[in-house]
Amino acid sequence: MVAKTHKVAIVGVGKIARDQHVPAIERSQAFELAATASRNAEISGTRAYRTLAELLDAEPGITCISLCTPPQARYVDARLALEAGRHVMLEKPPGATLSEVHDLVELARSKNVSLYATWHSRHAAAVDAARDWLADRRIDAIRINWKEDVRHWHPGQEWIWEAGGVGVFDPGINGLSVLTEILPFAIHVARAELSFPENRDTPIAASLRFRAPTDIPITAEFDWLEEGSPLWDIEIDTDGGAMLLREGGARLLIDGKEKASGGDAEYPRLYARFAELIPTGAIDVDLAPMRHVADAFTLGKRVTVPPFHW
Repeated sequence: MVAKTHKVAIVGVGKIARDQHVPAIERSQAFELAATASRNAEISGTRAYRTLAELLDAEPGITCISLCTPPQARYVDARLALEAGRHVMLEKPPGATLSEVHDLVELARSKNVSLYATWHSRHAAAVDAARDWLADRRIDAIRINWKEDVRHWHPGQEWIWEAGGVGVFDPGINGLSVLTEILPFAIHVARAELSFPENRDTPIAASLRFRAPTDIPITAEFDWLEEGSPLWDIEIDTDGGAMLLREGGARLLIDGKEKASGGDAEYPRLYARFAELIPTGAIDVDLAPMRHVADAFTLGKRVTVPPFHW
């Protein structure tokens, strides 16, 4: 067996780490999972520490840190890892605020180590094909519908309802990450309405309107109480036909005919990209999706809705 190049540690052993990061690392040709840091969880057969500080002190051979903690806590650990000269990979969203992430970029640059802010939905099977298809077409209208059941996808995770947890934008930012990847021009939020349960600090639904260089309607609808199968769709009307990117970017349909599709390889592709960055200490941090969320909170009209209970 060929030895893997990089030893990586996961910080935050929760649902996303178990469901996506651990399997992706196991499939990776570049990374070996060497340890974890988590307050109350472990991965069987892997060295475990309660804090990142303990891990960094005990494991000088671990060169890469993958942060899977909630965004509210990510900055402190990311800064600690960068100060220790480790390459850092950030789950989405990369931080609780834009200024935090800008600070991490400057620190990574000064330490000559890699910082990678990941957007896993950009690596869905049909996203590249959608971007290429749109490149030379006139776009007439865009509609995002990103709706799922929080009780299924985030069962009992209270941090998503706390300030900094971004609420329905936790999944919604995936749709924004795909849109900003495939569009041949920049957009910005013009209006927003955010629905806050009266017992929560973050929204459970949101409706956004965007401006573009040309006067075309661009809307996004996010809802966290969608029962049944999730709806993760981006519809774009063009002079060359109607494009539908379905299932979070896994399927591309043009005028109802499937043009591209594939299985779930998003997280393996994230780790492959991380491996590309490390040899030169390169930085890959695109904050466009996070800026849209920040603008929605700034511009958004707040509407109070009935309380949410698990």
